[in-house]
Amino acid sequence: MKRTIVILACALATSGAFAQASAPQAASNGAASAAADAHTAKREARVEQRIAYLHSQLKITSAQEPQWKTFANVMRTNAQNMGRLFRQRTQAEQTQSALDNMKQYAEISQAHADDMKQLVDAFEPLYDSFSPEQKKLADTTFRQVGEHREHHGHEAKSSAPAKE
Repeated sequence: MKRTIVILACALATSGAFAQASAPQAASNGAASAAADAHTAKREARVEQRIAYLHSQLKITSAQEPQWKTFANVMRTNAQNMGRLFRQRTQAEQTQSALDNMKQYAEISQAHADDMKQLVDAFEPLYDSFSPEQKKLADTTFRQVGEHREHHGHEAKSSAPAKE
């Protein structure tokens, strides 16, 4: 009988410790979720700003709107996809093994490559519809994006051909 009481007491004490340990975790998860939502909203706003900037910069005509909308929607979808993958990575980073970390990074890299392919496929008909002036603007604008990323320490390379 004493042994049963001791086991019950230990079980209750342990369950209380787990309850206390999980309460801050739940609060922490709530705060993390709010932070993630705020980050998602900021990322979506940046994507919309980029879409608006490109629309203006490239002088999209009313005749080009259908191709533009397709391109812009792919940009949005790609941003959502990457956001989801990075959220998953952030949530798992404290508990995953090195192997799982590498697999997840490979998944993100593959998704990025797939997304870029979709973006190129959506951009090509739009680019083909551009006037020579618009093509020049696009070439310069996208080259500047690469240069901006290089300048800010990102690994993306300029789309300008290398000068020898």
